[in-house]
Amino acid sequence: MKIALLGYGKMGKVIERIALERGHEIVLKKDESNTYDGLADANVAIDFSVPSAAVSNISACFNNNVPVVSGTTGWLEHFDEMVTLCNEKKGGFISSSNFSLGVNIFFGLNEYLAKIMAPFDTYNVTMEEIHHTQKLDAPSGTAISLAKGVIENSNYANWTMDEAKVNEIHIEAKRIGDVPGTHTVNYNSIVDSIEIKHTAHNREGFALGAVIAAEWLAGKQGIYSMKDVLNLK
Repeated sequence: MKIALLGYGKMGKVIERIALERGHEIVLKKDESNTYDGLADANVAIDFSVPSAAVSNISACFNNNVPVVSGTTGWLEHFDEMVTLCNEKKGGFISSSNFSLGVNIFFGLNEYLAKIMAPFDTYNVTMEEIHHTQKLDAPSGTAISLAKGVIENSNYANWTMDEAKVNEIHIEAKRIGDVPGTHTVNYNSIVDSIEIKHTAHNREGFALGAVIAAEWLAGKQGIYSMKDVLNLK
């Protein structure tokens, strides 16, 4: 399979290595210094760039009839625009805040726990996420996905990084060293606490999941998620 890498930072390089190990060919390594030459030759693209480049990268894929897997976060105010363009161009699209198999299992666990805890209003939900100092957006896309998972399965209505009001989930974002990503969901009451936590030890899980998603998406049309890729629905 021929893959275009849109974004060639630390994650892009790990994705490249894993893709090559799985027998794929890299036809484009796009960063701020080069063009999209070679994109049209790709069977699928993987976008791990920066928020300011994501919309241009994804649009270029749809305009070149190349399905795209995007793990870039911090640009989702334009998500509906990209869905519209994907449908217009009959493209293929997977956008996820996190491609790790473990994190996607964690998403499911988080939603299930939220359903169980919803009747017990003596518990207050808070979240913490920790990432490396080079991460540009806060809170992380994964933390936002976790908050949405709780909101959709409980009486909470919103999340905030400020002091939480009633029915708001407070998210604390920390930037420390070279931490790949740690996410914690806490249910706190006067008498006890319940906590679920996912800790990434390196970038390998994110990269492998992105390549697996690209393998799954190649040749398909439509809007999908990691639940489709991993058959978790």
